Amino acid sequence: MLTILGKLPSINVRKVLWTCRLLELPFELEPWGKGERDPDVPEFLALNPNAQVPVLRDGDTVLWESNTICRYLAHDSALLPSGRLQRARIEQWMDWQATELNAAWRPAFMTLLRGSTQFGPEAVAAGVRDWNAKMALLDRHLAQTGAYVAGDAFSVADVVIGVSVHRWRATPIAHADLPAVAAYMERLSRMPGYAEYCGDDTP
Repeated sequence: MLTILGKLPSINVRKVLWTCRLLELPFELEPWGKGERDPDVPEFLALNPNAQVPVLRDGDTVLWESNTICRYLAHDSALLPSGRLQRARIEQWMDWQATELNAAWRPAFMTLLRGSTQFGPEAVAAGVRDWNAKMALLDRHLAQTGAYVAGDAFSVADVVIGVSVHRWRATPIAHADLPAVAAYMERLSRMPGYAEYCGDDTP
């Protein structure tokens, strides 16, 4: 059985758990992270020197970085086909989520939902604008595909984008009117595990 070190409130942990659910992979969630067991201890640092969740243990294999774990789990499945171009389309959106979209939501989310004092009002306002701009980019793309981020078929890219889209909607900011994103969320809501890992109580 897979062991996932992390906690459900973490968006990065939920990516991995949702991927497991979609692939019907049994797993055990071992509580680590803020409010659980402190990862900044030798036992955890031996698994991930960044002291971040999630970490995956699969027998003797240990992996960290949530999108990498999702790729590992979904390898050669319907969620991540082996075709070179098809896989590249999926992975480019996974990378966009990790590098572009995550950077945009951080000031607003950390301030408004996590109570951080790291960001001032101007940084939060700029972050909201940037976040909505990134979501508008996604909206235009989804309007072209008419379905999912990498085309007609649901993929692991939709897992990692999906939890981020849910976070955008759940954060108390002025949301841009994005009809293609709204339709996308409706499609995602019909996938197994969506309610559990993108529910209203898991921003």
